[in-house]
Amino acid sequence: MPTPQATGGYSVLPPLSLYIHFPWCVQKCPYCDFNSHAIKAGMPELAYVDAVLADLDADIGRFAIDRPVESIFIGGGTPSLMSPDALARLLAGVSRRLRLRDDCEITLEANPATVEAAKFKAFRQLGVNRLSMGVQSFNARHLHALGRIHSSDEAIAAVAMARESGFDNINLDLMFGLPGQRIDDALADVETALSLSPGHVSFYQLTLEPNTWFYRFPPKLPTDDTIFATQKACQQRWAAAGFQQYEVSAYARSGLRCRHNLNYWQFGDYLGIGAGAHGKITLSLPAGIVRTAKARHPEAYLRGESVAKYDAIDVAQLPLEFVMNHLRLREGFAVGAFERLTGLDANHLQPALADCLSQGLLLMDDGVVRCSERGWDFLDAILEKFVP
Repeated sequence: MPTPQATGGYSVLPPLSLYIHFPWCVQKCPYCDFNSHAIKAGMPELAYVDAVLADLDADIGRFAIDRPVESIFIGGGTPSLMSPDALARLLAGVSRRLRLRDDCEITLEANPATVEAAKFKAFRQLGVNRLSMGVQSFNARHLHALGRIHSSDEAIAAVAMARESGFDNINLDLMFGLPGQRIDDALADVETALSLSPGHVSFYQLTLEPNTWFYRFPPKLPTDDTIFATQKACQQRWAAAGFQQYEVSAYARSGLRCRHNLNYWQFGDYLGIGAGAHGKITLSLPAGIVRTAKARHPEAYLRGESVAKYDAIDVAQLPLEFVMNHLRLREGFAVGAFERLTGLDANHLQPALADCLSQGLLLMDDGVVRCSERGWDFLDAILEKFVP
């Protein structure tokens, strides 16, 4: 398939981030639909780093990348399985190929069961300045149901180790709507998380995704009413503790929003490097916004078969693509930003925008569109109206 080439047609390119995927984990969790593969016969991490850097070289040339990088996110899988030597090789290679801003946010995902103090210290010294800890729950019964390999005590100890190693920007991943979970159970998880003083929390509802064990053999989940009540009770507790819910599943203390994820939600650009990684690059407007996807299986990726597809987003899909990201944010979006980032006139948001405004699902003030409190709870219904 020919690759779309940069042709101009824009005045200012959106910010650029870099996502790097590390595909291995100790074992596959039953709810996980990410591109993760349990380690079976060793982990060729150095060869993988070399493949990632070759992949990056190809995309830099293919898309004529010459913008500074605002953020890097190393996700997985379980990137904390990497040795410091492998991470050093990776970050040094990235720095030689791309211009990183002096304040570049560099996040690494960590499993509490796969780290020790020496590793945390090395990661911090190598330039990682934000950790995202996959805790999910502090309840032993729920951790077992989720197939997690760490205990509550290990999660608490891992956060303490991270702080002692110099990390002051830590995200905790937590889930709700778990099998057998009561509202009080979820609130207990929130209280334990608050006792660890994170700067950011990602608070997700468990969903049964296709191609997962839970999808094939569904566990008994709380009722929809219980899940809704759980979410509302926990939202109130996060707010009372000083966390702002700035996105559907993201809560942050002042100044600690995830800049990398914000760039996704604000329709910024990002290179997606690594097995199964996805990216978005603006080449021209409106017809040259490209979605990329890399080969999923590590073995194929290591053979250099990294390219899966490069597809320009259909212009008719751009309004939906734009709003499905921006409306996840409390602040919504400026109509001018829609025109600037898509190259389309604001009339392309109609009639869906007018319909949602008339129903009170969306609010518009001084050219800024955002969800109402009611709309926040019915975001999927809003997005359906923008489907071409």
